Amino acid sequence: MINKVVLGLLLGASSSYVAAQTDIQVPPNNAYAQDSRGVVTRSAFGLCWRSGTWTPGDAVAGCDGALVSPIPNPTAPEVASHLDGKVAPAAIAANSCDFTIALESDQTFGLNQAVLNRAAKSRIDRDVLPKLTACNGASGMTITGYTDLLGNARSNQALSEKRAAAVADYLKKKGVTVNMKVTGVGASQPVKDCDSKLNRTKLVACLAPNRRVLIEMHNLPK
Repeated sequence: MINKVVLGLLLGASSSYVAAQTDIQVPPNNAYAQDSRGVVTRSAFGLCWRSGTWTPGDAVAGCDGALVSPIPNPTAPEVASHLDGKVAPAAIAANSCDFTIALESDQTFGLNQAVLNRAAKSRIDRDVLPKLTACNGASGMTITGYTDLLGNARSNQALSEKRAAAVADYLKKKGVTVNMKVTGVGASQPVKDCDSKLNRTKLVACLAPNRRVLIEMHNLPK
């Protein structure tokens, strides 16, 4: 009986030793000592030899199991589905006719002008008309015109209204029949501040973002 116990212990120790001697491949610049094959070198007891630059961040599975352990039974993330026919809230928001579009950047108006340029018309054709087509009826649209601070308050108010009207007229020519509220706020709501010490040409260019129109729509999707 004693002989069987001793034999079992010897076999167990032998199995542990063989497991400990499993080759562990590491990159050439790894902080473990390694042979010419790139395999970590071990002591007679199967312990991995570390170089003097080793840190816990260099730990690899098989040498420092307490620091790095394999991920048990990794599984792929569950793929969500809508088999019950319900639409996620995000999808509803994406299809909503509640939107705001600003004619800005190269779509803004020239100084003292209320004529839509080609870029502004293209923006309306691309981003406004398709959304209106997707709407079921319409509860209304608000079109607001703006100016920069150049000029007096009275002329800027009138100019901002003309800019909003220019957008409304273009939409009507495109067949839009939704009820439109056309308004202007002059220079009262700037989005860009510029140094008043700039020369006239640079100041006009700097203030361009303020010469804009905002299109707002509120409605339910089809």
